[in-house]
Amino acid sequence: MIRVLVVDDEALVRGGFTHILDNADDIEVVAAVAGGQAMQAVRASHPHVVLLDIRMPDVDGLTILADIRRMPDPPVVAMLTTFDADEYVSTALRSGAAGFLLKDTDPEQLPYLVRALAEGGTVLSSKVTRTVVDGYLDKDAHEPAVRLAARLTERERAVLVLMAEGLANTDIGERLHLSTGTVKGHVSAVLNKLQVTSRVQAALIAERAGLLVPSRDEDAG
Repeated sequence: MIRVLVVDDEALVRGGFTHILDNADDIEVVAAVAGGQAMQAVRASHPHVVLLDIRMPDVDGLTILADIRRMPDPPVVAMLTTFDADEYVSTALRSGAAGFLLKDTDPEQLPYLVRALAEGGTVLSSKVTRTVVDGYLDKDAHEPAVRLAARLTERERAVLVLMAEGLANTDIGERLHLSTGTVKGHVSAVLNKLQVTSRVQAALIAERAGLLVPSRDEDAG
């Protein structure tokens, strides 16, 4: 079972996420709390995934994220917000958040996204992806990204592209016909060579380096 902790200042949001996720056979919401109880709940319930509101009146979500990341074996954290252009996006990702979701995410997609997070994937709401890509790295970061990507082997670049698509290690292994252990080794090498600490950061470098094929919608635009 994937153990999930929901942290949000609004009881309605906590209840809605709990109802949706508890209906999945392989997901259990072990606690749903306001920000002030977040760290106590993390230590008591040992979640695999934390869905954390980025803005709360009683405590800053970024502070909670930093506290969680300092734990010896921290859970995966995805930030929640109602804003598709939240100025805290870059800070959250630089601080180690594994994803960024809008609170109006399609309920049918939510269990899938939680599974992806639990398996090591990255999750970015489609509405905020462009904001993240444009704001996370400087506008003139193309050349540094290209230089970093050039350090990768052909296999590592293939792994990076699939990481950027949000695939978990098991899914990458199936695509490339590799064992999950081998994929983990490639992922570690990619993060090390790109000098980043998270898969989201690696994915954004891949975007800047031109390794990702634009979608047809982007081509049309």
